[in-house]
Formats: sequence, C-alpha cells, structure tokens
Amino acid sequence: MASTINFFFTFLTIATTLCPLLISPSTASDPDILSDFILPPNVTNPNASFFTSTSFRALLQPSNLTTFTAIKATMAEFPALNGQVVDTTNKLFTRTLRAGDMFVFPKGLVHFQYNAWEEAALGFSAFGSANAGLVSLPATLFGTEIDDEVLAKGFKTDVDTVRGLKAGLATKH
Repeated sequence: MASTINFFFTFLTIATTLCPLLISPSTASDPDILSDFILPPNVTNPNASFFTSTSFRALLQPSNLTTFTAIKATMAEFPALNGQVVDTTNKLFTRTLRAGDMFVFPKGLVHFQYNAWEEAALGFSAFGSANAGLVSLPATLFGTEIDDEVLAKGFKTDVDTVRGLKAGLATKH
C-alpha cells in the first residue's frame, strides 16, 4: 500500500510540474532576418563565386555514373550556406552555371533564373525551411486585381506599360 501511495504522489508531483508544459501553446518558425550574409573571416566582399559550388560536377564524371557517389554540401564545404539572408545593398549576383553546379539563393532575396541555351536544363531546389513558401512576383503583382494606376505609380512607369506586363502574364488557353 505504501508503494502505491508513493507512486501516486510521485506521479501527481510530476504531472503537476509538467502540466503547464503540456497545455501551454507554442509556435515555431524560421528565425527573423536580422543581418546580411554571415561571411567567413577570409571573405570580405562576396561575389557570385561565393554563392556557387562546383563540387557536384564530379557526380557527372563517367566513372561515377556506374557507382554510388555521395557528395555533401554543408557549411564546411560550402560556407555560403551559413546565414542566408537578404543583401541590403541591392547587389546583383549573377553566374553562368554548368552541369553539376549549385548556386545558393539567399533566404528572402528576390531572384530569377533562366536557361540561355538551346538544350533543356534541369533545376533542383531545396529549401532551408520545413514550411518553405514561394512567391512569384510577376504573378503576385501583375496577375492580381491591383489597380493599374497604383502599380504604375509604385513602379514609376505609365499605365500602358503595366497593362503590357499584365497582358504578357495572362494565361493563354
């Protein structure tokens, strides 16, 4: 009987202690963007090369096409992965990539990509968030019901230019 009472009081003490933890609301999210890039000590002025890794080119070598090959892309091999935030200087980082290259788009940085060659290209995306989002700026801005005059003023252009952009983004059936 004494062991049953001791167990009950032990359980009651633990339950009372943990109860606030069990019923308190919680949220989780990615950290807020607070600073520009986190640069290693040996990098003072990042350029497009800083955001490019060519280590995956090795996977495309004929000797690797018949065997299993793994290549990591962590902060140790690719320092640009650390602290991916917006460049507040509005600097354009541009790079022509080859098969097997990787380019990091910093978190929150407006970016675009296009294939300048005749051959088909394959892109692979990975996001650093369990709940990554995607915002297509052209569709978000010009594919909505935002008044043409508001857009023209916001982009310091004329209404005809805005209407031309909207027409170019219209879904073709």
